[in-house]
Amino acid sequence: MIKHIVMWNVRGDTPGARARAIAQLQSSFASLRGRIPGLLHIEVGIDTSRVDYACDVVLYSEFESQAALDAYASHPEHLRVKRELGDLRTARYQVDFALAPPRPAPSASHNRETSA
Repeated sequence: MIKHIVMWNVRGDTPGARARAIAQLQSSFASLRGRIPGLLHIEVGIDTSRVDYACDVVLYSEFESQAALDAYASHPEHLRVKRELGDLRTARYQVDFALAPPRPAPSASHNRETSA
């Protein structure tokens, strides 16, 4: 599984303009649910921290594989969303990472000391 996380700041001179931009971003990305093969989960979160260095919005998505994420980048529905949003987003930060397989728990005998 690949996790794809993107954070943005949005344009807007007033709190209302920024709120409308965020609502449009949420709606556009929500429209991708069930339309892109290999896209397992997608959600948009709005920052509530109110710290001056935080991004306004985060996109969190999960893909079944790196190939699915690669295909998403050029999928017509994703390209439609990019066109809809235009220059609504400003600063952009992205992290993609593979979920590591779980490590087996150490066995009980591994943790016990044995005497000779």
